[in-house]
Order: sequence, then structure tokens, then C-alpha cells
Amino acid sequence: MFPAMLWAQERVSVKGRIINEQGEAVEYVQVGVPRHQIGTVSLVDGRFEIEVPCDTLEFFHVSYEPAFYRVTGPADEVVIVLREQELPPAVFIGGDTKEKYLLRPGSNALKNMGIITTALRSEHSSGRELGSVARTKKPFLVKDILLSVRSNNIPGCVASVNIYRIEGKNESFVNVLHKPIYFDVAVSNDPQDFDIQPEETLLLEPGRYFIAFQIVGYDEQALQDFLAKPEDKREFREMTMDFNIYLKNSYIREVALGKTESLPVNIGVAVKGLEYQ
Repeated sequence: MFPAMLWAQERVSVKGRIINEQGEAVEYVQVGVPRHQIGTVSLVDGRFEIEVPCDTLEFFHVSYEPAFYRVTGPADEVVIVLREQELPPAVFIGGDTKEKYLLRPGSNALKNMGIITTALRSEHSSGRELGSVARTKKPFLVKDILLSVRSNNIPGCVASVNIYRIEGKNESFVNVLHKPIYFDVAVSNDPQDFDIQPEETLLLEPGRYFIAFQIVGYDEQALQDFLAKPEDKREFREMTMDFNIYLKNSYIREVALGKTESLPVNIGVAVKGLEYQ
């Protein structure tokens, strides 16, 4: 029985690409096996590579229906075809509105002395999500998502903002976006402030929501050059991004599609918009 248990946990390599029904590459798809806490994000050309136990591999992108692939052994040329999600009909709500912050970052009590760092340390290390939970008691129209990056040393960095509704006793995360929210973060040692305005009409019904930041893209050659160096030759700040620490509880998902864990601090995401009265 013991050898069988060991075999069940052995990982195999699965490589492939992700396309839509028109044969076009789908960028930045979250790929993983949630119950094993293994996950990554596909590259801009839809390619992915991951090592997993023989289990069901899940694929998630906000613009497409989820897809699944049963892993039975090593595979090098897997092709995953995603079907576009049907957009729900537009919802219009009458009545008065008032400007309001749905989410504030909390106190920057450490006066910019403390930092939260997220780093790329392997070819499959993108996928970590950092974010906070917000609650609305009335319908809320998201207008701006605000975020500051203290410094960035990840060349070609593409980040995303994801919004999930938290449902049920098990607190499952249900995506509410239909269009991805991407933005570029330049390499800089100076702070960068972002005011991200969703392209779609994003109306949140009363409930709890997880608003998360995630690195989804980077310069592949820069990461390969970094990994090719002996560990004692690597600069500590290479392939890292820093945020100021804010004193308010938040959540982290270490891998794409993984479980969330609570943190006593956050990276300072704020959300403002219109609350319907």
C-alpha cells in the first residue's frame, strides 16, 4: 500500500497550448490541480508546461468556459480548446447613486518602511494572487481599481486584476469578470500608481468579493537568464516586485486556482465607484 501511495503522488510533465474555437492562442490562462495546490499561468502565446500527479488538470480564463484535461501520464502536445462564455444581458438599475469606496487599503502605519515582495523563481512560478475582501450591502458599480507598486524588477511584466464573488459556507470563489483586466508594469525603482478602469460594466450585487492582483506575464528570456546564474551570483532584487505594507487583513493564493490563506497585511488595493441607493 505504501508504494502505491508514493506512486499516486509522483508528478508527470504535461506540455501543450491553449486555443479558442477559431484556433487563436489564448493568453494568460490559469492552469492547475487545485486539490494538490499546483498551478501556473500560460504564456502570451497560449503555451503551458506543468508537472502534476495523474489527476484532472483545470483551465480557467475569464472570457471562456472552464476546461478540463485528465492526466494519465506524460504528454508533450496537448491542445486545449476553450469555448467563449456567453455574456449575460446588460442590467440597468434606476435610482440615485453616490460615489463611495468599496474597498480601502487600510493604514500605512509602517510609513513605507515595510514591504511585501512577490518574486518569479522558476519558469512556472506565475499565478500567485494577492488581494483583499470587500463587502457591499447594495448594488455597486465599479469605476476605478487603484493600486501602487513600490518597485518592479520583472522585465516585460504584465499584471491582472481579478474579482471573485465569495459564495457558500465553503467560501468558493466565483469569477464575476467577462473581460480580462491587464496592465503593464514598467521596470522601475520608483513607485508607480495605477488607476485601472474596467472596460465592461461591472455591477456587483450585494455580497462579499475577493479583489486580487496577479502577475501573468514576463520576459521569458530575462527569467531564463536569471535562472541560468548560480544561486550565489543572483541579485536578491532580480525578478521581484515590491509593495508597501498596509495594516488590513487580506488573502493570498500561492498558485493559480489554489486555496486562499489569510494574511494580516495587504498590498493596498482600493476600489471606488457608485453605490445604488
